[in-house]
Amino acid sequence: MRKGILTITAVSAALLTSLTACGEDESSKGSGAQIGVILPDSKTSARWETADRKYLQEAFDKAGVKADIQNAQGDKGAFQTIADQMITNGASVLLITNLDSGTGKAVIEKARSQGVTVIDYDRLTLGGGAEYYVSFDNVKVGKLIGEGLVKCLTEKNAPKPTVAYLNGGPTDNNAALFRSGYDGVLKPKFDSGEYAKGPDQAVPEWDNTKAGTIFEQMLTGTPNLGGVAAANDGLANAAIAVLKKQKLNGQVPVTGQDATVQGLQNVLAGDQCMTVYKAIKQEAAAAAELAIALTKGQKGTTNGTVADPESKKDVPSVLLEPKPIYKANVKDVITDGYVTKSELCTGDVAKLCADNGI
Repeated sequence: MRKGILTITAVSAALLTSLTACGEDESSKGSGAQIGVILPDSKTSARWETADRKYLQEAFDKAGVKADIQNAQGDKGAFQTIADQMITNGASVLLITNLDSGTGKAVIEKARSQGVTVIDYDRLTLGGGAEYYVSFDNVKVGKLIGEGLVKCLTEKNAPKPTVAYLNGGPTDNNAALFRSGYDGVLKPKFDSGEYAKGPDQAVPEWDNTKAGTIFEQMLTGTPNLGGVAAANDGLANAAIAVLKKQKLNGQVPVTGQDATVQGLQNVLAGDQCMTVYKAIKQEAAAAAELAIALTKGQKGTTNGTVADPESKKDVPSVLLEPKPIYKANVKDVITDGYVTKSELCTGDVAKLCADNGI
């Protein structure tokens, strides 16, 4: 896996975004939209439909800018077709979250040939040459995962725990950045002999079902597993389901990130060590503001650069700060409006919420 190199410079933006309803007639969908947004799927993480779509739509609506937001639902052919339609319908800016760098690169090349500016949203298209990139400091996200696991293992006081890596999709540059972050924290522990290095596997396409199968094999091969650096809440939940079958949930610390409702509930239950909150409202706001400025012929405001490890070029970027979430500060995610108390505190979780001041 390649490691991304982040260089952060000045300061950047905020303000939100727009959409088109999923059931709209294809002939009218996005017609005349200035900005086209392509989200990747709704299977690997609930965030794309529950958060990104909503916040982007709000931002574009507030600015009075017509935008067309569609979801490729994991289909590479559909991703390309959607992009072609948006370009044909007159979009001057595309905001894309690629399914893999090959698919993203093809779209960027087509857009460039038509004079359309592309912003990579949340994940960088390696070798793609997008004009801008908006995301979180993803190495920092990984670092927080690593630090979280160390904190939880220290609290468990387990002697020389064996730690497994359940990494994200092998074609996703973000997965490489997350891994470089937590490996940077954990590798010194392995080198010193304080921890033992366990299985280290990527989960194709971040597929949670595959993650469960992979983790089951990990646990079978390493029954004394002491901790799991899982690259997001979906993968974490897949691992936790396997641990529950063995009555090991809560005994083996598992990390995550995305601060999903399920992830936060797992944290409150003690089944998940921690998660990382990325204020997607801020990410969507920054991306929307940048896209809107570009439609007006203005130069976008950025606060850093990210080095594309394939092209070796620095991509002007807006980079946002992630935040670690443990049981004690789950309420911060609610306060920020990312999830509601009614969504989170259902059934048996209601008491856990009350016990933790929510």
